Amino acid sequence: MELKEIKELIKLVSEAGVSEVEVERGDFKIAIKKVDGRTMVINQTPQYIAQAPAPVMSSAPTGVAVVTETPAASNFITVKSPMIGTYYKSSSPDKAPFLQVGDEIKPGQVLCIIEAMKLFNEIESEISGRIVKILVENASPVEYDQPLFLVEPK
Repeated sequence: MELKEIKELIKLVSEAGVSEVEVERGDFKIAIKKVDGRTMVINQTPQYIAQAPAPVMSSAPTGVAVVTETPAASNFITVKSPMIGTYYKSSSPDKAPFLQVGDEIKPGQVLCIIEAMKLFNEIESEISGRIVKILVENASPVEYDQPLFLVEPK
């Protein structure tokens, strides 16, 4: 399920006066409930929850990075964060980073992890190319649609 679809469901619950909406698509289940005036999103897909500060892989469908052309460098593509959270360059502090400047990437390759509410989401590439610049520092907060990487497309 796309982030846009989830946002539309949240808006529906808020505006329509319904108290709960549940959607199921294959292995993905989500419930959006209105409790005491607050809208809550509950992902019911099985996931691993971190018990330690080291990132753990989520068994939920992986996040896919948003890709846009950058006006400043028209031959580069900007890979943007698909969610709000904390950016991690590797699966744990003692592991090698998923990628470095100069690395070749391909669709489906894990670029980084973004932690949101103790859930660690693998962010995958939708494009092929070479990493030109990493725009965020490890363990730093990122916003939705914030640029993460500059990629020279293949």
